[in-house]
Amino acid sequence: MKATAVASGTAGTSPSASGDTAHPAGPGLMIAALGVVFGDIGTSPLYAFKETMNPEHGVPFSPDAVLGLLSLIFWGLMFVVTLKYVVFVLRADHDGEGGILALQALARNAVSGSKTRPWVWRGIGLLGLVGAAMFYGDSLITPAISVLSAVEGLEVQAPVLQRAVIPITVAILIGLFMVQKKGTGVVGKIFGPVMLLWFLVLGLAGLWQVLQQPQVLAALDPRRAVGFLVEHRAQSLAVLGAVFLAFTGGEALYADMGHFGARPIRLAWIFIALPGLVLNYFGQGALVLANPAAIDNPFFRLFPSWGVLPMVVLAAMATVIASQAVISGAFSLTAQAMRMGYLPRMRVVQTSGTAIGQIYVPAVNWLLMVGVLLLVLGFRSSGALSAAYGIAVSITMVTTTLLAGVVAWGLWRWNKVAVVVGVLAFAVVDLTFVVSNSLKVAEGGWLTLAVAAGVMVLFTTWAKGRRLGLEAAAADSLPLRPFVESLARHLPHRVSGTAVFLNPDATAVPHALLHNLKHNQVLHEQVIVLRVLSCDTPRVDARLRIEADQLMDGIWVVTARHGFMERPDVPEFIRILAYQKTLAIDSMKTSYFVSRASVGEENLPGMNPVRRVLFGWLQRNAGRASDYFELPDNRLVEMGQRT
Repeated sequence: MKATAVASGTAGTSPSASGDTAHPAGPGLMIAALGVVFGDIGTSPLYAFKETMNPEHGVPFSPDAVLGLLSLIFWGLMFVVTLKYVVFVLRADHDGEGGILALQALARNAVSGSKTRPWVWRGIGLLGLVGAAMFYGDSLITPAISVLSAVEGLEVQAPVLQRAVIPITVAILIGLFMVQKKGTGVVGKIFGPVMLLWFLVLGLAGLWQVLQQPQVLAALDPRRAVGFLVEHRAQSLAVLGAVFLAFTGGEALYADMGHFGARPIRLAWIFIALPGLVLNYFGQGALVLANPAAIDNPFFRLFPSWGVLPMVVLAAMATVIASQAVISGAFSLTAQAMRMGYLPRMRVVQTSGTAIGQIYVPAVNWLLMVGVLLLVLGFRSSGALSAAYGIAVSITMVTTTLLAGVVAWGLWRWNKVAVVVGVLAFAVVDLTFVVSNSLKVAEGGWLTLAVAAGVMVLFTTWAKGRRLGLEAAAADSLPLRPFVESLARHLPHRVSGTAVFLNPDATAVPHALLHNLKHNQVLHEQVIVLRVLSCDTPRVDARLRIEADQLMDGIWVVTARHGFMERPDVPEFIRILAYQKTLAIDSMKTSYFVSRASVGEENLPGMNPVRRVLFGWLQRNAGRASDYFELPDNRLVEMGQRT
């Protein structure tokens, strides 16, 4: 995979080990990062500390227990989020991009070579897919638990409003999913300032309570965390599952690195998000030390009665922002998975004329909306939903640790002893949280695992079925060069214009070309056999995008490459080709020929009957090639092909 720069996914660039590729740092970018990156982890105080004090865990209320739990939260934020993600993982800059699939590509680059064992290659691919699949489970839970926990603040203001919590939550969520097709560009301009206000309010509210009960600062001593785990050994795993809620969203720091760069994210975390979160958690702890009855909803009880309703509104805005970030992430991940061959083509709508990352995937949007609403109506409280939250995120964190370790070992050439020690330390903590969250599987955690398992089945079924279909088509195809040589000896009638034949194999004759010759008995003046390849890199160097070879006068075989963050725009590829080779190609006289291939069950050996049926269904419902490759409908010829 690393035989050439393009194939390795680096496209002539070397992955940075600092995570600061081509992103200027400044206050504006730092505040903008708050609105996209920190929405999920920033809204965790709404429910995380309350859930750690849940009596169902079997830990009796005491000042020592409160301090021990606060210490666990504080040192977890320092170790899992600050040290692991901010200091370590954000260095894994793949051409300016982050995220689990970008990290998978970097890890593959790190182990590529003739001596690489196949199981290592497959194992890295599987880790990346598992992490990506788990993200979809998280995408269901985050909007549900975040918005529901914010609206539950109404119960603090007026207990009689308890019946209105579910309807209001459902209305907010429906509105959120309905506006996705409009794009996030306009709304995004207010995301950063709103989240800045949110973190400032979090910090100030917590600081006031800490000043009233300064003894809460004893939780900064890590011995409090260790002492709590030792004293409550029987309950520690259940409690850690709740403590982990304070770190969910930490993985977004790396996933969204491509939007802002590592430096603004680091600065926003260290100077705004982390202080606000720590002060608020300690403020909630100080409040329940002074008034144990406040444990029913310690976040909203930080505020005076006149301030609860404004905080409900601000919290609702913050949770909508957190939900928006996760939904947009699901759109981006889906587009990446399609371009890397893990999902069939789906309709993708570009919602911005300038920002390629702002997209809308209707199928994913409506599936998420249905799933989120079912969660809200089924669990009916943030406390109940917390049982389903955490397991998917903790597994994603394990995969991130392992893949980042491979990158540090093989690509950055760090000291191997340091890499092993560091990865083991992070992995032990991550696996501890996986085990602690696994205790909640029966109470609701099974749901996110089921979603992730379903996505994994889709990923692997489509990838394998597509590979088998290409192999079957290659076995039945004619070699292109001898075919063109035969055309030169018996040249058919040439007509004006350009014909572009999309074909996944640059060495085989496209089915559509054979069909056109057989039935129309003509050959266009310019014939281009085009193969479009997706590379394991976010973007492809413009100098490496087009590779062209002229087989005979007017007949070209062309390979066009694009990154997984780029749209495969075939008309643009043809314009680049015409410019590079000085070809006279009139875009209005260019026709595009595509074959809509379907693979018969007899050509799917090794797939069980259920997966064969699933692959057939995916084939029938795959999006049109014209939409995926940006082909103009008025110059498109689509033909069926069965292999």
